[in-house]
Order: sequence, then structure tokens, then C-alpha cells
Amino acid sequence: MRQCNTPSLTLAKQSLQGAMSRLGWPPSSSFDAELALGELIVNAWRHANTPAPVVQILAVTSRTLRVCVSDESPVLPEMQPLNLLAESGRGLQLVEALTSRWGVDPQKRGKTIWFELDGGAR
Repeated sequence: MRQCNTPSLTLAKQSLQGAMSRLGWPPSSSFDAELALGELIVNAWRHANTPAPVVQILAVTSRTLRVCVSDESPVLPEMQPLNLLAESGRGLQLVEALTSRWGVDPQKRGKTIWFELDGGAR
């Protein structure tokens, strides 16, 4: 059995909570962001076969937050049609439902999938 050195999902979510708190976002706004971040990290592990995806949290403006997850696969994600009997395939639909917008930027090596949240500090 091969053991991968995977980033901690818990630490990534805690970093996101901390960033949102420092930027003045209300604590109640972090749940959707954490869930979307978790989906992107798990997709990088499962579908892009990237044991250590890179996570970036950026304040685009005082009211817009961008979260990026970079992996090593050049294969771009495709939103799958909803299949209620499938065991997987709902991650990007969930990200789309929880965030203001999302997208993917091809890189020289792999890609970066990102989402943005609007609302921000109060």
C-alpha cells in the first residue's frame, strides 16, 4: 500500500477560516467556503492524482474572496449531469451552488481551479 503525503484538509479549512476572520467576514459565512474548498481538494486528490495540491486564499477586494486549488493534471474538469444514483460526480455542482462563481485556469504544469465568494466584511 502506497501512503501519500497529503495536505491536511482540516488545516486548509482552518487557514480559510482564519483568513476570512482577519478580513472581517462574519463567522457564519465560512461554512460554504470550507465545503467548496474541501470539494476542490478532494477532486485534486481523487481525479488529478495530486498528493499535495497547492491552496491559495486571496482577497480580491474587501468584499470578494478567491480560493484557488492547483493540481498537477492538465485535464480540465467538466461538470457532470446530475445522476442521483451515481456515487460521485456532484462536486463541481456543489461548488457552483455554494459560491458566487468558479473557473479553471490551465497552467504550464497542471491547472488551478478557483472559486470566488462575494459578500465580505461588514
